[in-house]
Amino acid sequence: MQLRKKILVVNPNSNETVTRNISDALQPFSYVGDFEVDCVTLAGGPYGIETQADSDSVVMPLRRLVAADNSADAFVIACYSDPGVHVCREATRRPVFGIAEAGVLSALARGERFGVIAIAKRSIRRHLRNLRQLCLMDRLAGERSLDMSVAETASSDGALARMVKIGIELRDEDAADVIVIGCAGMSRHRAALEDALGVPVIDPTQAAVTMAIGALMFQ
Repeated sequence: MQLRKKILVVNPNSNETVTRNISDALQPFSYVGDFEVDCVTLAGGPYGIETQADSDSVVMPLRRLVAADNSADAFVIACYSDPGVHVCREATRRPVFGIAEAGVLSALARGERFGVIAIAKRSIRRHLRNLRQLCLMDRLAGERSLDMSVAETASSDGALARMVKIGIELRDEDAADVIVIGCAGMSRHRAALEDALGVPVIDPTQAAVTMAIGALMFQ
């Protein structure tokens, strides 16, 4: 009997609400028969990854987790700053996916110009550095922030309304024809946001898991 292949999705912050939101957003993948998606929280991570220091602090713990785990067939780093993705790839022969890279690449297949909803203004600089490394700045319509914390986006009742407002600005003022959610903690709002905006909305964690499944299917 063929064993199910395991995809380990790691939330690098220590906010369990974020991990639960990620797990809920990935529930549809539980019906993909040959794959198991397991969501975990990185022990000792910051409560929210909101600064460069927060992002840098989880790089080596993520590498140690990936290097030590012999049960997973693929890994997803569920933070839109893609912390530690390159060093984790160096630590294993198994595929490692960053959700920012996966989310943007998925957006390119759905529209001409994408917009990103960030949690805070100070996050945008980190995100733009990643886009420059990927040579994708010419496809970016714009990135706008909610001016909220990771914890607020994960649990606040007002997060969706704020996301809709920013999404409308990206769509109408910046001419984005596809929107990328710029934080794993906002995953629970993808469907409602897409209904409100009338354009494709990419949950980058779902995009990364989809890519992981595709990679494992052809191994």
